[in-house]
Amino acid sequence: MPGNSIGQIFRLTTFGESHGAGIGGVVDGCPAGLRIDLDAVQQELDRRRPGSTALGTTRNEADKVEFLSGLMDGVTLGTPIAFLLRNTDARSTDYDALKDVYRPGHADKTWHEKYGIRDHRGGGRSSARETAARVVGGAIARQLLAQDGVEVSAYVSQVGSERTNKPYTDLDLASVWNNDVRTADQEAVSRMTALIEQVRAEGDSIGGRITCVVQEVPAGLGEPVFDKLHADLGKAMLSINAVKGFAIGNGFDSIDLRGSQNNDAMTPTGNRTNRSGGIQGGISNGEDIVFDIAFKPVSTIAKAQDTVDRSGKAVVLEAQGRHDPCVVPRAVPIVEAMTCLVLADHLLRQRTVRAGHDRPISP
Repeated sequence: MPGNSIGQIFRLTTFGESHGAGIGGVVDGCPAGLRIDLDAVQQELDRRRPGSTALGTTRNEADKVEFLSGLMDGVTLGTPIAFLLRNTDARSTDYDALKDVYRPGHADKTWHEKYGIRDHRGGGRSSARETAARVVGGAIARQLLAQDGVEVSAYVSQVGSERTNKPYTDLDLASVWNNDVRTADQEAVSRMTALIEQVRAEGDSIGGRITCVVQEVPAGLGEPVFDKLHADLGKAMLSINAVKGFAIGNGFDSIDLRGSQNNDAMTPTGNRTNRSGGIQGGISNGEDIVFDIAFKPVSTIAKAQDTVDRSGKAVVLEAQGRHDPCVVPRAVPIVEAMTCLVLADHLLRQRTVRAGHDRPISP
């Protein structure tokens, strides 16, 4: 089955290309009777849209969402929720030189190998433009999760070599939207900003890390074998453009530890530590879920790069167009959206496995 959908019960399918008429999606499986705050959905889009931060691309899409079905007076009908975001600021001529040239680091060549045809205009469907549709679906999922008190927050915790070493418990997660870097560590804002501006001036790009925190998660979400909660979260994060790594809890740092150091200390009132990141055996344990996502440097840069054309001839590419020097500031709402989609799906799945109970049971 083509990989254009995520979720089993709460399911999002997206469509559209970067320089087509528009992008959009269909949310299926959302329970009826949920009142949707449409302004809150638009706010999520505004945080991701091109032009939302001075450190990103200069493409300026309004990204005003149009709901086509599934809602009446802002209340879900239990039927598919279809929505559309029209492209209004695409400059396809910027990509004329790429019609027969493959950009290094991009999906250009692999896409052509798979389908025998590709949309060279901004990468077509492989463009991060598609993630706007995920943000709409995630915004709806967030409002479903809010009924159970679940809160999802993400922030930039590293840009290149500049990082915060503060635990999330010492940060004001709500302050993320007060700066263009989208970090919760106000002491790191100037350092991260300066580094992004430096690489932009050099015509280059740089990677970074986003930390996501999910609070008030009911215990019991996730399946014990193939659909472990952290496995589904990892798949969702790795489906985001430019993501190259996912680690939950201690992650790779646990390699250097002994079991006596890495095990969570359990008490009658809950875990005293949270080295597992809130998930054990693939199932949420009621603690905060905490994970990190690594983003590579954006592949399209202003510097000349060696590559090949469709005939295999070596060429030098000097890319045109408008691109982010660092993707992580605009990726924060995307990470939150994908997290909400996974959790909403598992929340509804959990309600099917406990006879006589409408909601997951916390200890």
